[in-house]
Amino acid sequence: MTSRNAGRILIVDDDPMVLGMLAAMLTEAKHEVAVVNSGEAAMHWLHNPGKPWLPDIIILDIEMWEGMHGFDVCRSLKANPLWSAIPVIFVTARSDPAYEQLGFALGAVDFIHKPVSPPIVNARIRMQLALKVAADEREDRNTYLEREVDLRTQEIERRLAETRASQDVTLVALALLAETRDNETGNHLFRTQHYVRTLATHLQNHPKFSAYLSDVVIDQLFKAAPLHDIGKVGIPDRILLMPGRLDPQDFEIMKTHAEIGQKAIANAQQRVGTKIPLLDLAMEIAHGHHEKWDGSGYPQALAGEDIPLSARLMALADVYDALISRRVYKAAMPHEQAVSIMAQDPGCHFDPDLLDAFLRVQDQFRAIAERFADQGEPEIMKFNP
Repeated sequence: MTSRNAGRILIVDDDPMVLGMLAAMLTEAKHEVAVVNSGEAAMHWLHNPGKPWLPDIIILDIEMWEGMHGFDVCRSLKANPLWSAIPVIFVTARSDPAYEQLGFALGAVDFIHKPVSPPIVNARIRMQLALKVAADEREDRNTYLEREVDLRTQEIERRLAETRASQDVTLVALALLAETRDNETGNHLFRTQHYVRTLATHLQNHPKFSAYLSDVVIDQLFKAAPLHDIGKVGIPDRILLMPGRLDPQDFEIMKTHAEIGQKAIANAQQRVGTKIPLLDLAMEIAHGHHEKWDGSGYPQALAGEDIPLSARLMALADVYDALISRRVYKAAMPHEQAVSIMAQDPGCHFDPDLLDAFLRVQDQFRAIAERFADQGEPEIMKFNP
């Protein structure tokens, strides 16, 4: 695509007047335009390896008098992986709802009715191009993430032959994907995994959690915790490295890291070819550590015990560490102040049982923070006695 405002458009219509009108209109709007006068010509144009570009949008007449019907052309497009993602906008003189229903069922994204209205055509083209740009950006992020996972997987396979520590190496390598993109947090990964283990260990004797929090599960939680922000590898640098608070639009993009992380770990587990409980916990943590007890979190707005325990543990650990750590938009907060703020949570952000446990083991949290203090920033972890 030449820019966010211009696109490459293939027009297919056997009416010379409509073809000329649409071509002139879209060329004037700075789009690159190719025109053909039949369904067969459209397929030949697309199959031609010498074509100048692949269309961003195809405008397709339905009722062509000879050769392929517009619906048939659409079926052929959607059946070919090379073209199936190209948005198709039908042009028709008919206003039959059943007719449009069939077009949408075949995969069209919109209809333009004859006689053609230039303002309506331009508005709908702009809308579809904007949607395609957004879809392409998501696909680019997913492709990048899959490529990075593939590279890390190859590295992990080499290490497996040398160390036989398959899960540990897998989790460290994946966690470093996010850390190398977002190095502001320093030892955040190590601090939070120790917070999670400390909190889970304290809850082993709690009647609500004792049956679940075995030594094995706690060890798996410890190893899975560093993957909580793995999805940040799929967030654009302009947002991830923003030197300040994000505006609402960029924050919505940042929030997608929870789902990106869950999908990345799911893909990694699929490549292993077997279900691994540790990676199941990692998916829960990556996907759910921004959920809140009162249902006001993201990405699923889960509430209460619908939020996995692993994610609830990580949420508390993550918030505590964020409060005591310096960011480009805020100073580090003393331990006592962070604890005071969290203690006042009225069942909004945290599981009340987990918050109570945190208050009981807060001195252990402080010791972990001091042990893994970020180098060069001693003021972050300087606490009052």
